[in-house]
Amino acid sequence: MAYNNNHLVIMAGGVGSRFWPMSTAEKPKQFIDVLGVGRSLLQLTLDRFQDVCDPHNVWVVTNKNYASIVQEQLPEVPVENILCEPCRRNTAPCIAYVSWRIKKKDPKANVVVTPSDHIVMNTEEFRRVIKMCMKFTGENDAIVTLGMKPTRPETGYGYIQADLSTSSPRNKEIFRVDSFKEKPSQEKALTYIRSKSFFWNAGIFIWSVSTIVNAFRIYQPAINRVFESMLPFYGTDKEQEEIDKRFPECESISVDYAIMEKAEEIFVCPADFGWSDLGTWGSLLMQTKKDLYGNSVIGQNVNLYDTRNSIIHTLDHKRVVVQGLDGYIVAEEGGRLLICKLSEEQRIRQFSGEE
Repeated sequence: MAYNNNHLVIMAGGVGSRFWPMSTAEKPKQFIDVLGVGRSLLQLTLDRFQDVCDPHNVWVVTNKNYASIVQEQLPEVPVENILCEPCRRNTAPCIAYVSWRIKKKDPKANVVVTPSDHIVMNTEEFRRVIKMCMKFTGENDAIVTLGMKPTRPETGYGYIQADLSTSSPRNKEIFRVDSFKEKPSQEKALTYIRSKSFFWNAGIFIWSVSTIVNAFRIYQPAINRVFESMLPFYGTDKEQEEIDKRFPECESISVDYAIMEKAEEIFVCPADFGWSDLGTWGSLLMQTKKDLYGNSVIGQNVNLYDTRNSIIHTLDHKRVVVQGLDGYIVAEEGGRLLICKLSEEQRIRQFSGEE
């Protein structure tokens, strides 16, 4: 399928504030420079799809409250390609909406869908895998999801079980999916790791627009009817008004439950390119470069003494001195300061008053 038919969908509607004090409900983590590289997670997401598709074929689905931030951070994306959800309905309605919107513009579209708040360390390998999978979906009526090769018995991710006995005749790196598994217990996660046929579910999907629209017609007819009925309004000045009216009718359901666990022609491509969904400060510590004492420092003016296994995130130019901590988060943003044990970070929102 031609490069001009490649489309990228970035889902950027999340409202999480797990990286407080950097992220808040007003500016969630996808819009923050979490890695201290001068680019937000949203911008880094678009960066790694360079050469995959034309910027005019990039679509961002976000909350209405964040549309102006998206425009500011991604000026290369056409304003009309920034689609605004009036309310939260999980990923299935989001994907159904953007799929029909793309189908009206380009019925031959080949689409990759990605979250906006993940990181990838090896972008060259990432692009190779994405292009390979898009070639596969461009030639087959199939859905492909990426499976990350697990490095530990992680209980915070869903898993994909692959049938590794035989690869697809058209691509030796792509296999049929046996099943999807929910976030497991520690014991079950250890079992998954030992079996070698389980992979982390990264929430990155590749399909042709005709394949995914047909899947919604078959497996989620109620959701599909909402967006198919709005075809006359897409690309007009009445689109947002109609979306505001009809979007709340949709069931709140993930695309995994709505489509993935029901579809027949579904495949997984096991991959390894240094992926993380950055759900916690602990995961950021795990993914970033550490010193000899296990500390990760994101900031230019930080001095550590007798400190171990901690993450320090201070992008302000103020001098920061930390002494005697072991297993802590120290983060400062906009006059807000967090000092918290890594083991207690699930309570940050409670501590900060964000709940």
